[in-house]
Amino acid sequence: MPEGIKLFSGNANKALAKEIADYMGIPLGDATVSTFADGEIMVQVNENVRGTDVFLVQPTCNPVNHNIMELFLLLDALKRASARRITAVIPYYGYARQDRKVLPRVPISAKLVADLITVAGANRVLTIDLHVGQIQGFFDIPVDHLYATPVFIEYMREKYSDKAVIVSPDAGGVERARAFAKRLNASLAIIDKRREGAAVSQVMNVIGDVKGKNAILLDDMIDTAGTITQAVSAIKEKGARRIIAACTHAVLSGPAIERINKSDIEDVIVTNTIPVEDKQKKCKKLTVLSVSPLLGEAIKRIHEESSVSSLFV
Repeated sequence: MPEGIKLFSGNANKALAKEIADYMGIPLGDATVSTFADGEIMVQVNENVRGTDVFLVQPTCNPVNHNIMELFLLLDALKRASARRITAVIPYYGYARQDRKVLPRVPISAKLVADLITVAGANRVLTIDLHVGQIQGFFDIPVDHLYATPVFIEYMREKYSDKAVIVSPDAGGVERARAFAKRLNASLAIIDKRREGAAVSQVMNVIGDVKGKNAILLDDMIDTAGTITQAVSAIKEKGARRIIAACTHAVLSGPAIERINKSDIEDVIVTNTIPVEDKQKKCKKLTVLSVSPLLGEAIKRIHEESSVSSLFV
C-alpha cells in the first residue's frame, strides 16, 4: 500500500473508484455526499487528510451539473481540510464539446469549467480521452491526459486485428484513428461528413478502402449515436465485412440505444469511465472494458513523481 495517499469518490461513478482502490491496494476514503430535500448538495469528509496526497474520482457525466457541483464541493472540503495536494481524477470531462466560440455571444464552457475546478481546490487533473487535446491548455494547473488506446488494443488484437481498417467518423478524429491504426498495424479510412446543425450530421463520403475488411469505427464518445450509425450505413455500402465501434465514453443519451440495436454494428466497445450497467441490459451489443488498471497505475506514478507518459510507449 502506498503511504501518504488517499482516494475519494463522489457519487458519479463509485464502482470505478472502488476498482481503482482495489487495484492500488488501498481503501476508498470515507466521505458523505448527500442531498437536501430541495436538491442542495451537502458534503463531509469523514477522515483526516491533513498533509496527504489526495485523489478524487468524479466523472462529470449525467446528471452533469449535479456531478460537477459534487466535484466542486468535495474539492473545497478537501482543500479546507489541509490536504497536501488534490488531484481531480475526471475520467469523463463534461462540457468538453463546448471548447470554442462557434456562434456569436456563446460561452467557452470547457474553459469556464476548467477555471472553476482550479478555484475549487484542484492542484492537478487526471483525465482520459478529452474531446479535443487543447482543453489541457484551458487549465492553469498540470493535466495528465491519458488515452484508452492500450485498453482497446489488447481486446482488438484478440478479436478483430485480421484485415482491420480503423475508421474515423469525422475529420477531427483522424489523429486519434491514425495513432490507433499504427498500433494495430491496420489501414485507415475517414468519413467525410457535413454537419447540418447541432447534434445533426450527414455522411457524405468514405475516404479509404473498407471493402471486405473489419471496419473499426473509433471515436472519443457515443452520445446520441447519430454520427456512428450514419457512418455504419456509409461503410456498409462500401462493402465492409464486419463493423465494430470503439468509443471511450458511453454517454448514450436519447435514442442512442435504439439506434445501436437497429444498426449493423456487431460490437460496441466502450469503457467504464461512465457507469453503463443499466444501458448494457438494454443493449446486448455493448462490451465494457475497465480503465481502472490504467487510472490506478497513473495515480501511483503521479504520487511517486514518476513518468506517466511512459504508460503509452
